[in-house]
Formats: sequence, structure tokens, C-alpha cells
Amino acid sequence: MQYFVTTDALASQQTDCLVVAVYDGGELSPCAAQLDEDTRGAVQRVVDAADITGKPGQTLFMYHPEGIKSPRILLVGVGKKGKTTENDFNAATTTMAQVLNESGAQTATCCLAEVELGDRSVAWKVRQTSVNTETALYRYTHTKSENKPIEKPLTQLSFACDETDTAALGQAVDQGAAIGRGMNLARELGNLPGNICTPSYLAEQGIKLGQQFDSITTTVLDEAEMEKLGMGSLLSVSRGSRQPAKLITMEYKGAGDAKPVVLVGKGLTFDAGGISLKPAQGMDEMKYDMCGSASVFGTMQTIAELGLPINVVGVVPSSENMPDGDANKPGDIVTSMAGKTIEILNTDAEGRLILCDALTYSERFEPDTVIDIATLTGAIIVALGSVTTGVMANNQDLADALLKAGNDSYDRAWQLPLWDDYQKQLDSNFADIANVGGKEAGSVTAACFLSRFTEKFHWAHLDIAGTAWLGGKAKGATGRPVPLLVQYLLNKIESQS
Repeated sequence: MQYFVTTDALASQQTDCLVVAVYDGGELSPCAAQLDEDTRGAVQRVVDAADITGKPGQTLFMYHPEGIKSPRILLVGVGKKGKTTENDFNAATTTMAQVLNESGAQTATCCLAEVELGDRSVAWKVRQTSVNTETALYRYTHTKSENKPIEKPLTQLSFACDETDTAALGQAVDQGAAIGRGMNLARELGNLPGNICTPSYLAEQGIKLGQQFDSITTTVLDEAEMEKLGMGSLLSVSRGSRQPAKLITMEYKGAGDAKPVVLVGKGLTFDAGGISLKPAQGMDEMKYDMCGSASVFGTMQTIAELGLPINVVGVVPSSENMPDGDANKPGDIVTSMAGKTIEILNTDAEGRLILCDALTYSERFEPDTVIDIATLTGAIIVALGSVTTGVMANNQDLADALLKAGNDSYDRAWQLPLWDDYQKQLDSNFADIANVGGKEAGSVTAACFLSRFTEKFHWAHLDIAGTAWLGGKAKGATGRPVPLLVQYLLNKIESQS
């Protein structure tokens, strides 16, 4: 897809389709009203015929209207004027991209950035439209025997505006497109089945990123190298699998010797629960237990495409969690890279076992900040559902920055407490720490476990178990929280400039 910003008059544009908004109740947006004038009332006549009412995501094509050069007009419903929400806008722009892609229109000019959307700027709206266009056009085909491509797909989208600062809008469009592509990479990795997307496969993808971008250097540690480092906690998880564990590190250099932000992504390419076996129903979705790592890959690709002036390190501990004669058993005690001993009370609480060693490993980069991203607990879904990512942090400024980035990008998050009161639930009679803390506050105690390995740096934990993928008929990875992570980095760059 190519994206452009244009200030040319709509009637004179030689594009396959012009896209304008209709508010709930049939009221035309300014661009729609202008096209109505150019077409001698044709737009209003269609709306008056009640062929479109303006509900969010509703669409209607008009073909060969007189008075303009474009052969099509696409009317898109955006909800109530003055009360359009971000969800309405996302529905409208996502549907727009989908119907355009199937219509035979290969080029289009979009006027939806003029829609009133609270305090969201024109730049925000064109960026979000770019994100939604990229993600709307994603199709999973990797393991399908037939992949019939669309004969005339959408290849170019222009944004009509009367803004004088077209350079700033162009930058916003570029950011949105890169974020969308990063989300699609995360979705593709998440959607791949566990027999393809193994720890070794993830390592190969990290190497490919390093080959694609000169700004990224990738290294991969095998099990023997991790054993030398003392990563007994991480390696205990992979013992039950025939797939060897990998520790993947992708270093992006965009700001000289500045201290990096380290992103640590949980990379459980399949989680059967180990000896504490999960129930069969829904276990197929445990291929998504590596979506934290997928979001790190997507974020690294995005920042490399944009050439952001910041240093970022992606660290991905990757393993499977399978039952086997050599697998972890409840009651086993392992020693982490930090030297802390861990009593494994539940082998299905394995994500924290691989993350704790990766967090300790992150110390070597002398980080400015460390953020881990993990599908860590079912408890976060009980608490927040599938709407919001959970945030816990040992530094309130970092938590606030992540919450702001979530609001800015509309990839929202909500903070949960990380108080000392919860730490006692992790007490063990036989080790320094237990890997689970009982039934109460499961998401918080999981973060408390990780916090024991983050005393040397500012750290935040993102629990994405509810937001990383959808189940049921809509089953598929979402690409979250790539928008939040990229926005956090963009905001950090802006605050330092």
C-alpha cells in the first residue's frame, strides 16, 4: 500500500473512488456536501432514499456520478455528529478499507479525517486510518492450500485535507502505516500453528529482521549457552519439549550510546500446561502464548522502518511447555539466573519462569527502562476482559507514560497495584519464592514474582492475555500492544527532544 496527502479539489481528482462521511440521521459531512453540490444533489438524493443512515461502518457505493472525474463515491457511516467515538471511527475506516479492497478500486481518496472526533487531531485521524487500512487488508494464508488473490486490490490511499502542514500529516500517515505493518507481523506470528512457529522459527524471524534492517543486530543463544549463564528457570520449562529453547536478542541502534529501552516478550510457542495439563477445550489457542514476543517483533520492525532516534533492545525467551518424563513437576525447585531458587507449585505458571531469567539477562544492556509483554494470566481476563491491557510497574512515572501511550494510540491499558502486601502470597517453605501465589489476585502476584528480578532498573509489566487475540469465530491475533509500545517510544523521543 502507498499513502499520500492531497489538498486538490475532490471533483478534479482522477482516482478510482472518493470516500466521504455520512452522520447518523443522514447528515452529510462537509466533503460529502461538497460532492453533493458537484454532482447536482445526487449524494443527498441517495441519502434521502434511506439507502444509508450513517450508522458506524455502514457503506454505500455511488457509481458514475456526473460532475466529478472519479467513477465512484463511497459513503461511509460514522455515527452521531459530535458524538462519534474512536470505536465508531475505527469501525468506519476498517470497513472502508475492506470494501474498497473488494470493489475493484485500486486508488482512493479518503475524506474521513474531517469527522468530528472529540479532541483527536487531523494527524491522529489520518494515522489511525493508515493503521486500520493496513490491518484490515491482512489475510492469513500461510497454511491454506488455496489462496486466490484479489484481482484488483486497493494499492493507494490518499488523504484529502485543507491543512497547510502537509509534511506533519505525511509523517502521521507513515507512522500509522508502519504501525499497521508491525501489527500484521505480530498477527502473522501469532496465527501460525505451533508445529511451524517453534522457538527455532522465531529465532529465524529475528535473524531475518537483522538482515532486513542495518539498524538491527540479532543474536540467538542456544540451550548450552543459556546453561552457562545459569538460566535454570528458563531451561526447566523447555525440558518437557523436543523443541530446544532459544533466547533471541534484537538490538536496534538509533541514538548512539544512549541507554536503551528493553522490551522483553514472552515467547511460549505452545503451552500445554506441562504436567499441570490444561483442559482440552480451547487448548488450540495456546499457540497464542507467544503473542508477547510477537509484539516485540512487530515493534522492532516498526521502529526500524521509521528510523526512530532511540535505542531499543528486544529480548525474547522462547520455549514450549509440554508434558514429558523430563518435564517440570509440581514441587520441583529450580535456580534462576539471578541465583534465586523457585518452587514450582504449578507447571502451567511457566511464563514467569522464562521471563525472570530474561529480565535478569536484560541487566547487561544497562537499560533506561525495561518493559515485559506477556500473555501471563487468565486472571487478567477476569479482571479486565478483552478490552484493556493490564499494567503493573515498580516506577509510577513509567506506568503513567504507558497509560498515556495507550490513550494516545487508543490501544488502552489500565494499572493494577503492585503493593508489598501481595508479596507474602509467594512465600515458600522450601525455596526463595514460589511460582504461584494462590487463587487471589493472580495477575498481581504474577507481576510480584517478576518484580523480584527487576530491582536494578525501572520496569513495567504488560499482561496482554485478554487483548492479544480473539477466540471463537473471530479467532485470530490482534497485533496488540504494538500501537501502545510504539507510541510510548514516540512520546519518549518527543519528551527528550
